[in-house]
Amino acid sequence: MRKKNNRLDVIKMLISSKEICSQEELLDYLKKENLGVTQATLSRDLKQLKVAKASSMTGKYVYVLPNSTVYRRLPETDSPVSEMMKYTGFISINFSHNIAVIRTRPGYASSLAYDIDNRELDDIVGTIAGDDTIMLVIREGATHDEIRHALSPIIHGR
Repeated sequence: MRKKNNRLDVIKMLISSKEICSQEELLDYLKKENLGVTQATLSRDLKQLKVAKASSMTGKYVYVLPNSTVYRRLPETDSPVSEMMKYTGFISINFSHNIAVIRTRPGYASSLAYDIDNRELDDIVGTIAGDDTIMLVIREGATHDEIRHALSPIIHGR
């Protein structure tokens, strides 16, 4: 049982820290961690962890953990998004035209939305917050990179 729990922990860390698109890719990562398993076992593990597939910011469908699971290995790269993920509350940001959706840890969305609203950022028309999700309405013409840059100090808490 201990071996299985260790494997499940490694799977959660891998899914949280990498964009993994297939079971084959995940099997390769597990093999590198000296946890070689069969595809059938991996499939059962993913089902037990309630892993789903969702569209990433790059447009690929990747494995994701349920919202209630906050389990993360520090990212290997220092991209703007991975930098944001290191700080309390923020998990991800996704865009669709002039709307952005920010995912946070449970209970963090309203305080983060409050901080965004109080900055009175020109490119953000307004926010709506739930428990772990914020919807941003973005001013027409603002780029997604401009929004990420404008949000960076708020996400970092500086």
